Parts: sequence; C-alpha cells; structure tokens
Amino acid sequence: MSATFATPSPDTAIATPPLRKRLLAHPLVRFVLAVLSVLVTMVLAGALSEQVPKAYRVGWPMLLMAVSVIGGYSAYVRWVEKRPLAELGRNGMGRELGRGLGLGALLVVVCSVVLLGAGVYTITGTSHWTALVKPLPEQVFVAFLEEILFRAIVFRLLEKSWGTAVALVVSTLLFALAHMPNESFTMLGALATAVAGAALSGAYLVTRRLWLPVGMHFAWNFLFDAVFAVPVSGHAARGWIQVTSSGPAWLSGGAYGIEASVVTVLAWGIATVLLLTLTRRRGQWRARP
Repeated sequence: MSATFATPSPDTAIATPPLRKRLLAHPLVRFVLAVLSVLVTMVLAGALSEQVPKAYRVGWPMLLMAVSVIGGYSAYVRWVEKRPLAELGRNGMGRELGRGLGLGALLVVVCSVVLLGAGVYTITGTSHWTALVKPLPEQVFVAFLEEILFRAIVFRLLEKSWGTAVALVVSTLLFALAHMPNESFTMLGALATAVAGAALSGAYLVTRRLWLPVGMHFAWNFLFDAVFAVPVSGHAARGWIQVTSSGPAWLSGGAYGIEASVVTVLAWGIATVLLLTLTRRRGQWRARP
C-alpha cells in the first residue's frame, strides 16, 4: 500500500518571515536597540550642548537631553515595534502626572515628618531661593531617563516574554544595581532603592503608562534635592531648607542620604504593596506567556 502526498500550493504554504523581521522581533535585539536609541540620542544631545560656551549652558542642556531621551525611545517604538507610543500618550497625561507628583510628595512629607519628629533631622535655616530652581532641569532629565530605561524598556520587554513577576524582580534588582556606583552606597540604600524601583514598576502597571511613575520619581528627587537639603542617592545636598542629620546611619541614612534610611524602606514598601494590590485588582498582572 502506498500513499500519495500532495505538494502544498504557494497559496496554502506558510511563509517564513524575513530574517530582518525575525531579528527585530527577538526580545534581546529589541532590548539592545531600545537602550541604544535612548543612550545614543542622549549622548549626542550632550555633545551638542558642549559646543555652546559654558556661560550659556544653564539649565537647558539637561532639558535637551530629557527631550532627546524621549525622542530616541519614540523613534525606537515607531521604527522597530511599529506601534503607537501609548506609554507616553497625551490623553490623561496631566491627570496621571499630577497624581504621580502628589504621591511622590506624600512620600517625602511622611519620611520628613517622621525623621524631624524623631529628632534625626534638624532644620537650621534657608539658603538663596535659586536653590529651588537649579536642580529642576536635572531632576526632569533623571526622572524621564530612568523611567524609560527601567520601566518602559527593561520591565516592559521582560514582562512580554516572562510575565509580570519575573519582570518585577529582575527590573528591581537592575534598578538597585545601577545605583551601586553612587558615593557612600550601602546595603540599606540598595534595599531602599530596590523597594522604590518595585513601587515605580507598580505605578507603571496601574496605568500601563509612564506619567504616574515619572511624577513620583521626579517629586521624590526634586523635593529632597531642591527644597530640603538632604542628600539623595549619595549626591551632595543643595536645597533651599538647610537640614542637618544625626543619630544612627540606619535611621538617618548617613552620607548616602534619605534613601539609606529604614524609614524610606518602610514608606516605599507600603507604596509598593498598595500599587501592586491595585494592579491585581485592575487585572494588570500578567502570567508568563
């Protein structure tokens, strides 16, 4: 007994996608291209601003780099993923950004009140009002850069391939590791940074957009950097309200600043639990495909 097998016609055969298309769909390739798109445009913007005399490089270079980071990521999404840039869409931007600023400010107030009330922080006076303005461009840049890198790229691409749980763990660890080169880095600082990273990922998950975590991130950094002269992530304090700290490093944060305080770990930890709970209630927690 023999059987005859028909040769599939061109109309019924399954076409293999071109090599270029398959490469661009690979998660690792997308990760590399996304990161390069952001960093290359950022470096180019920085190099461009360096061509201007130093006397005229006040504030705007950081804002230019922030715009370049957004532009680089937008170009990647458009040309590689070929989809609308939903995570930075303008619809609802003001509302979500405002809520993020409010949540970040609330975390600052809670931590400050606890440490002031415990006598760990003491207000000693104020500096010139320009201290409120100078850190603004830098903190705008930092908020957009880190949220695009760690939430829009690392977290989002990992989640697409491995699910929310794996993406949350890996992106949180990478966020903490990225802060290790900072001066006076401590293990408690690493823990606080990791917990903050988890909360910011939770903020992204709630809306699947960046405005909420960008607002939280900016408010936290700006208020401690510009309003309260409290070191953040090991960077020197330069704010308007002058503050001195005393007491054990695990409580005050020591030279690394507020982000190495157990108070920060607890505050951001509560925020993480609340945001991830809201994520699950909204059905945004995704299993591995």
